[in-house]
Amino acid sequence: MSRIRFEGISKSYRDAIALDRIELDIEPAGLTVVCGPPGCGKSVLMRILIGLEAPSAGRILFDGEDITEMPAAERSIGYVPQSFALFPHMSVFDNIAYPMALQGVPRSEIAARVDQAAGILHIRPLLAKRPTQLSGGEKQRAAIARGILKNADIFILDDPLVGLDFKLRESLMEDLKDMRAEIGATFLHITSDPLEALTMAEHLVVMDRGRLVEAGPVDAVYYDPTCLRTIELVGFPRCNVLPGHIDPTSAVCATAIGRLPITLENGATSHDAMVAIRPEDIVPPGTGPTPLGIGKVTLVENLGSESVVYVQLHETTLVTTVPVRTLASLDLGDPFPLAMRPGGPILFDRASGRRIGRITSSSGEMHDG
Repeated sequence: MSRIRFEGISKSYRDAIALDRIELDIEPAGLTVVCGPPGCGKSVLMRILIGLEAPSAGRILFDGEDITEMPAAERSIGYVPQSFALFPHMSVFDNIAYPMALQGVPRSEIAARVDQAAGILHIRPLLAKRPTQLSGGEKQRAAIARGILKNADIFILDDPLVGLDFKLRESLMEDLKDMRAEIGATFLHITSDPLEALTMAEHLVVMDRGRLVEAGPVDAVYYDPTCLRTIELVGFPRCNVLPGHIDPTSAVCATAIGRLPITLENGATSHDAMVAIRPEDIVPPGTGPTPLGIGKVTLVENLGSESVVYVQLHETTLVTTVPVRTLASLDLGDPFPLAMRPGGPILFDRASGRRIGRITSSSGEMHDG
């Protein structure tokens, strides 16, 4: 299986730094999602991998071979752009087949592979049509099929689901995962959507401001991040992040919502901290969770199967999620008891943003809102 390594990749445009010393290994034969806010450098990194741009410094290794100076046409990489880029005068079949035809693949093999891709992406009935006869979602499926049928070891999907409605994106995400497993290639999927990233990824790469924030298996990056910026960027709804002050002698962190029991890691000595509490770690009181107090509802957003509830506790607004089926009707100003799931919330050093501990299962000090 083909392995990619970025070694010290940097890219500058005059005085603007787009990439800053990226060190990254891409797992072979897997689905790696590179995510981060717009302008973080993820698309620049992919253009350098494809060969459309040259790095200002560093090199790219492909199975140990330095391909940094290799022309784009010689790299075994397929590309699915954000735009459809379909030829309007060609049928859907010929659009999908076009890259293989350029490579001189026999027509019989082209037909079999187009049929395979069209079957996975549910577009077989569309093969005889022209792009102008397709909906937006159908065009995207055709563009994806064309991009992944090049004879290549690596396929880059540059935010191909942007602009599609949620249900269509959800369906295409499953189709893309099935397709990657079917052809056994390495997929690199680029997105700014954290929910899409978590749904798609086997391995997750988080970027911000031209730098690599964190990379690893998706569960490890989500549940056990080492950087505060990771937990801020990856997850939906947004994470609750509160400043705090650590008292190491009593093993607590004082915050605006109370004194929270903590366990420090690796001999951490920081006193100024940030406490990151994901919405799913704020739960109804009961046996086990650390009680926080009774807040007041300020906003409820219905997402279908669950609601996002904003609750003010003292001067702090906390965000939590509640399954709709367990939620009685809530009005603004209603009391809302809060507790915190132990072991989930994480402590980060305020200056460096590095993880230094976790909130533990001991009882906290409860406040009334």
